[in-house]
Amino acid sequence: MTLKQQPAVWPITDIVIFDCDSTLSSVEGIDELARLTGQASAVADLTRRAMDGEIPLENVYSYRLNTSNPNSSQVNDIWRIYRETVISDAVEVIAALQGAGCKVFIVSGGLIEPVRDFGVWLNVPREYIFAVDMEYDQLSGQWWRYWEQVGEQNPNANYLAVNDNPLAGTGGKNLIIDRIRSRYPGRAMLVGDGLSDLEAAEHVDLFVGFGGAVIREVVEQEASVYISTPNLSPILPLALGRLADRSQSRRVFRDGLRRIEQGEVKFREALKRELLLKSIAAEKRTG
Repeated sequence: MTLKQQPAVWPITDIVIFDCDSTLSSVEGIDELARLTGQASAVADLTRRAMDGEIPLENVYSYRLNTSNPNSSQVNDIWRIYRETVISDAVEVIAALQGAGCKVFIVSGGLIEPVRDFGVWLNVPREYIFAVDMEYDQLSGQWWRYWEQVGEQNPNANYLAVNDNPLAGTGGKNLIIDRIRSRYPGRAMLVGDGLSDLEAAEHVDLFVGFGGAVIREVVEQEASVYISTPNLSPILPLALGRLADRSQSRRVFRDGLRRIEQGEVKFREALKRELLLKSIAAEKRTG
């Protein structure tokens, strides 16, 4: 496609969908769960191989949880770890996107309790957060200690099983993204680090690979746009293609634009980078 055949301005995004692990946070929640239960070495390599596409996700999802055998208290503790390892500008970027009128979603293969709590802390609406449910054995541990049953849940209840959920297997993100887009029309962007995100690229208008937490070679090579800096600020100019209106958002926008101009964001097609920068430059001249 020549530059003349491309749209005159960079298209504005209506929906931005983030992965959670190694994207909004720098850690993998299930790996952290394994660390809390003393099973880190047995689980971490399986996570890496699944995220790199060496083995199907559905082949290892339940196995990793069976190996860790966490209780509900340990699962809920992951959201604290997410918060402590949040990508430094994630809160500001999400706020800036929402301030510009973008709907922000989280679609994750992580566990729903910590992912949802983390997402709500990031000010993503609860109903815009999708992850994997799991069941607990409420009769495990000293279940009769009623004074420990906060919210009528046994904190020592052990993992029992993963509920049937497409996000626990290959192609699951595709289905969830399709459901989102059927309800919320408009141009959609997906931001993520792993193979499951790359697989969903055809279900959005722009896939942005994120390598700020961990670099996965296949994603770096095949993503339309790839962020190699540990910052999410480039998402703002990529989503808007124009200056943000609010002063705080402008600061985040300029930081993201600077990182794009300095080569910290890679474009598979050089013409896309040229179009984005030309669109922003034109808006500056007329704005």
